Amino acid sequence: MSIHKQMNSTINRLKRKAIKTKDIGIKDALELYEIGRKEPFFLMASGAEIREYFKGKRINLCGIINAKSGICPEDCKFCAQSAHYNTDAPQYPLLGHDMIVEKAKEARDCGTHMFAIVTSGTRISSEKEWDEIYDAVKGIKELGIKPCVSLGMLDRERALKLKEAGLYRYHHNLETARSFFDNICTTHEYKEDIETVKTARKAGLSTCSGGIIGLGETMEQRIELAMTLKELDVDSVPLNILNPRPGTPLMDARPLPPIEILITIALFRFILPDKDIKLCGGKEANLRQLLPLGIVAGCNSLMTGDYLTTPGRNPALDIEMIKDLGLEATLEDR
Repeated sequence: MSIHKQMNSTINRLKRKAIKTKDIGIKDALELYEIGRKEPFFLMASGAEIREYFKGKRINLCGIINAKSGICPEDCKFCAQSAHYNTDAPQYPLLGHDMIVEKAKEARDCGTHMFAIVTSGTRISSEKEWDEIYDAVKGIKELGIKPCVSLGMLDRERALKLKEAGLYRYHHNLETARSFFDNICTTHEYKEDIETVKTARKAGLSTCSGGIIGLGETMEQRIELAMTLKELDVDSVPLNILNPRPGTPLMDARPLPPIEILITIALFRFILPDKDIKLCGGKEANLRQLLPLGIVAGCNSLMTGDYLTTPGRNPALDIEMIKDLGLEATLEDR
């Protein structure tokens, strides 16, 4: 059997396994990676087939607001909002719920299906801030889009109150693999992030958790992260690509080649075949002219508009891109 026929046989076998059993293991993922290194577009095409099998032609759009910025006590080496580094990130307290809801309305009118309130810091501790957040969640839900929050560590009581306020989804990234985490953050333990995701899920909230690629981790460690997210059974997996921020320890990090990013997306689609895989921060800067291939490779969701401390792009361009791919910018009801 020729090498090409052997690769074709392997990838078709694993594609069927992903669709039928949703049980791609580490060994399978490493086989797929080797194929991707030789024939990346072959792997991406299979990722597209799996995406369409589970998600159809629907691509959903998510917007965010940096609702509380800067002076974070965590030392995440990629983050411009960390108080440990000298950056030009803005610093301001929690915005009022009226302003948050107004920004959500603007995002909705641009075609966004979900809107997330994101705050810097390890957790929300002020009762006044919690009241503003509950009111903002209620206001976003009344707009007819799905409210999401990313507020750091979470306990059961707050998770249930967020659910009561109308929250749909809680976001909390693991950032990277457990085996690489200490290279990126030393101010809290990986297990705390795991527990926050579990707490949100136990409260009946949809869960969103992923990470950043390009921090210096290996492809094997990206696969490790995907396997952890599979164990947690999260609903949505945001994939960010490092866009180095001046003043942070990773400011001089080597950019990932676009093809390596696309291979990573396809591997995540195989490992997490029925989950929302969301292409997020750094996508324009790193994929450049290959940005549409992020969807082809397996993403069924995009973060659109601006990010936390960096500008994104006009949501109209994302909607145009989705339509040009023959797909639909619409939210899949669960």
